[in-house]
Amino acid sequence: MKILLLADQAEPMLWEHLDKRKLEGVDLILSCGDLPASYLSFLTCFTNAPILYVHGNHDGRYEKTPPEGCICIEDTVYVHEGVRILGLGGSMRYNKGPHQYTEKEMSKRIKKLRFRLWRSRGFDILLTHAPAYQLGDDTDLAHRGFEAFLHLMDKHKPRALVHGHVHQSYRYDFKREREYNGTRVINACGHTYLEL
Repeated sequence: MKILLLADQAEPMLWEHLDKRKLEGVDLILSCGDLPASYLSFLTCFTNAPILYVHGNHDGRYEKTPPEGCICIEDTVYVHEGVRILGLGGSMRYNKGPHQYTEKEMSKRIKKLRFRLWRSRGFDILLTHAPAYQLGDDTDLAHRGFEAFLHLMDKHKPRALVHGHVHQSYRYDFKREREYNGTRVINACGHTYLEL
C-alpha cells in the first residue's frame, strides 16, 4: 500500500502546479494537520484514494469549513484495507487556541479510547499533529511532543507514527525519519510517502 503523507505546508507541485504523477499509485492520503481545507478538498478531485486527517493547532477554521470529501479520524480507529489508523491531532497547549492539550488532557483522550483499541486489537499507524516527546520535537512548549504517545507506542507497537508540526525550517538538524522500539517515526512536513 502506497500512502501519501501531508502536513503543515501545501506542496506547490500538488497545489499550484499539479503534477498528477505524484498521485499515481497512491492508495491512501493522510494529513497531519495545519493545511488549508481547500488544499485537501482540491486533492479529492484528482484521486480516488481516501483522504484522512487530524487537526493541527491552526485548524480552528475547519470547524466552519472542513475539507470537503475528506474524513476526520480524531479519537477513533479507522480501518482502510486492513490497515488500522488511530487519529490524535493537536499540539501541546501553549495558549488558548483550539486543538491544544496538556499532557494530562492528551492522556485522558487516549484512556477514553481503551475499548476501541481493544476492539480493533491495536493499530498500525498513529496519525498525529504533534510528535512524540524527544522524537523530532523541539524544546519550546508549543512544539514539545507528548509523552503519552511514547506510552501508546510501547503498549501497541504500531508500524508507524506519522506527525507534522515541526517544520524543516525550524531545525538545522531536521530528520524526516526516526525509529522508536520498532516503530517508524515520520515527520510528514510538506509531503513524503510511506509504503506498507
